[in-house]
Amino acid sequence: MKPLDKLRRRQALPAVPREELQRRGEALRTALDTGGLHFPPETAERVRAVEAKVGQRTSLAGSRTIAALAGATGSGKSSLFNYLVGEPVSRIGARRPTTSATSAAIWGEEPSAEVLDWLQVDARHHVSDRLPQADVLDGLVLLDLPDFDSRVTAHRAEADRVLRLVDVFVWVTDPQKYADAILHDEYVREMASHAGVTIAVMNQIDRLSEADAQATIEDLTRLFGRDGLTDVRVIGTSVVTHQGLDELVAALGEVVQSRNAAEHRLLGDLREQARALRAQVGDSEPRLPKKVDGELVVALEKAAGVPVVLDAVERDYRRHAVEATGWPFTRWTTKLRPAPLRRLGLQELMRDEDIQGMSRSQARAATGRSSLPAPSPAARAAVEVTTRRLGERASEGLPPSWAASVQDAATPDDRSMVDALDQAVTSTPLESKRPAWWGLVGFLQWVLAAVAVAGLAWLLLLMVLGWAQIDVGAPTWGPLPIPLLMLVGGLLLGVTLAALSRWLAARAARRRRQALAKELRDKVSGVARSHILAPVDDVLARHARTREALDTAAA
Repeated sequence: MKPLDKLRRRQALPAVPREELQRRGEALRTALDTGGLHFPPETAERVRAVEAKVGQRTSLAGSRTIAALAGATGSGKSSLFNYLVGEPVSRIGARRPTTSATSAAIWGEEPSAEVLDWLQVDARHHVSDRLPQADVLDGLVLLDLPDFDSRVTAHRAEADRVLRLVDVFVWVTDPQKYADAILHDEYVREMASHAGVTIAVMNQIDRLSEADAQATIEDLTRLFGRDGLTDVRVIGTSVVTHQGLDELVAALGEVVQSRNAAEHRLLGDLREQARALRAQVGDSEPRLPKKVDGELVVALEKAAGVPVVLDAVERDYRRHAVEATGWPFTRWTTKLRPAPLRRLGLQELMRDEDIQGMSRSQARAATGRSSLPAPSPAARAAVEVTTRRLGERASEGLPPSWAASVQDAATPDDRSMVDALDQAVTSTPLESKRPAWWGLVGFLQWVLAAVAVAGLAWLLLLMVLGWAQIDVGAPTWGPLPIPLLMLVGGLLLGVTLAALSRWLAARAARRRRQALAKELRDKVSGVARSHILAPVDDVLARHARTREALDTAAA
């Protein structure tokens, strides 16, 4: 049975719906949009070129199948082309058997001008429908390309350009050059994802004995398998003896009659480009804890001056307590030292509604009153160490470009971080309500002070009267005169009440410090989440979306 008769019994290429190409193309486009900066520019450019080609090829009218005879100098592909066409259409060089320009042969009556215009092929020949293979190859556009190993740069560039556009590859080689590195390393291996639309031809087989021909075909089959095309069958041909030519026509007719070689080629292109991009993406993303790391919060608190603020709040609370509940005759000494919060410029900031929410640097520029110390070198170093550790954990297992983006996200701009921390501090109410017992104790202190002053005045009056030899008896309580009891009792009770108030205020100040520390810690944690964790999560999320899109396109 001749190969032409066998054609109808061969299984056609499976259908590739246009929707499938569109879905993979959209997935590839999504991957470029989300992760484009992490791909080498030349790789991304190739992907965009394939996207453009998919759109152009699918928009062409008709169901033409474009096949290209590609080979090295002297492989005899132009002779094969002329045999298939039925007449010498493709010119062969006089001195060296080379093809200088692409020629096209067209089978069937379906319009082909739009396809050939897209291919930019001017030399066109309509094959006679009287040839034996005319029905089998109906719908085929066969191209004879310049040699891809030509010494003329323009010839090789033309072959490369057309090979990027065709649907079916017919690699033509000969017994002398079938193992050539240019053929395998620069072409066949690069097209390994297009096995379904690849035909391999060992031409000029008549130059070998039957045993040598069989060995050479087996060796070429092995080389193609090493290149990644394990399912490609090599056809031995000879224009001189016509050996294998019917089999070549049958192979071409198989892909032509399936009417979906173009879709298979485009599908292979999309998969190939998706796999090229997939090599630049990791297999998974590190998972970060939702809770901000305690070490990072502590480092940021120190950088924000939170310990200084907490100390100032605690001392300020005790100072105000002394002013309200201390011994009236000594409490004025607290005014000799500036209030801790006033010294830091935070008391005024909290009372000025016009600058609420400003960062420390903005508040200082607006009022000149904020005096919180800038982060010390040690505090900055602690933040850098902790954020670097976070970046290393979050980038573990990622490719270098993605890892660098994660680490950059984990170490934000120093000024933006400082301003965010400043705002977290200055936007927090630092002063608390005056407790009710302060007023009661303060009233009692004034009462006791009044009693002591009254007792002192009474005693002084008695001393003056005694000096004037006026005997005025002083009332007593038990053995002690009441004026003395008033003086001593007022003093002792006032001092004792002041000491007790200090002790109570110290306890309350510590509780206020603890409550404020928790509030500031929550705000610093919020800054860490918004300025460190959120950007890191965003990079990891983009990596995940890119990975999933590429897996969809490459499947």
